[in-house]
Amino acid sequence: METFGNRINELIQNNTRLLFLQGEMAQLTYLSFEQNIKWVNDLEDGATIPISYPLGFRADNTAIMSDPRNYTKEELTEKYAHLGLNKLPIDAIFQLVTIMETLMNDVLRMILLEYPNKIPSKKKIDIDCVLSSTSIEQIKIVIVDGILNEIAYKSPKDYATEFDKYTGVNLLENPVFHKYIELKATRDIHIHNAGIANDIYLIKSGVVARVKSGEYLPVDIQYFLKSYEQCLQLNEILEKELDKIWPSEVFRERKAKNETLNKEEVVEKAIEESKSSEEE
Repeated sequence: METFGNRINELIQNNTRLLFLQGEMAQLTYLSFEQNIKWVNDLEDGATIPISYPLGFRADNTAIMSDPRNYTKEELTEKYAHLGLNKLPIDAIFQLVTIMETLMNDVLRMILLEYPNKIPSKKKIDIDCVLSSTSIEQIKIVIVDGILNEIAYKSPKDYATEFDKYTGVNLLENPVFHKYIELKATRDIHIHNAGIANDIYLIKSGVVARVKSGEYLPVDIQYFLKSYEQCLQLNEILEKELDKIWPSEVFRERKAKNETLNKEEVVEKAIEESKSSEEE
C-alpha cells in the first residue's frame, strides 16, 4: 500500500541496508589487512617487495605507474598497520556520518514536500527562482532545498531543534543522538584539524567528549564498531518515532512478525532448559 508512512519507512529501511553494507565493507577490508600482514610476515627476513603505484592517467585510459619501490617487511608492516588500524576506521566513520546526514535530510525533504504548510509563511524566495520555475511543484522544491541548506549549517543541537519542528521527533531526548553528535564532531576534527581536538569539538560534544582540547582524538576499530551500532540504534529510533506520527503498515507487520519469532525462540529455549534440568 502506497501511504506516506510506508514511503518514509522505505526510506529508513534503505538507509539500514546502507549501514549494513558499510559494516560489511569495513569488515572485508579489515580481513584483507589481516591477510596482507600474514603474507608479509611469511616472507623471508631481509626480503624486499617491489610495489608500483599510479602517478596519473593517460589519454588512452591507461594508468601511468611509478617505478617500483622496494619495501622491507618492516616498512610494509607499518604501512598496513596504519591502513588497517587507523585509516580504515577513520574513513568508515566518515561514511557512517554521511549516511545518517543524508537520511535525516531526505526525511525532512519528504515531509516538507508532502506538507508544504509546514514551511514558514514568512519564508523568502528569490523572484528569479519563481519566474524561472515551470510549476508550483518546482517552486516548492526550490524553497525546501533552501530550507535544508540553511539547516545543514546549524550546530548539531540546533539542527535537532529544527528537525523536531518539522517532524515532531525530539532527537535530543535520546542519549544515542548525543553520541551521534560526538561522532559528527570527531568526523569534523579529522577532516578540518588533523585529528586534534579543539574548543569547537568540546562545545559540540558536551559531556560525551572523549578528550580535552589540544589532544589527539583517537579513532580505532572499537570506536568504529560502537559508532556503527549507535547509527543503527538512531535509525531504529527514527523508524519508531516517525511511525507514531505517520503510521506504516509495512513497519508494523514486520515488527509483529519479529515479535512472534522472538516469542517462539523464548519458548523453544525454555523447553530445552526444562529438558536439560530433567536429565540432570
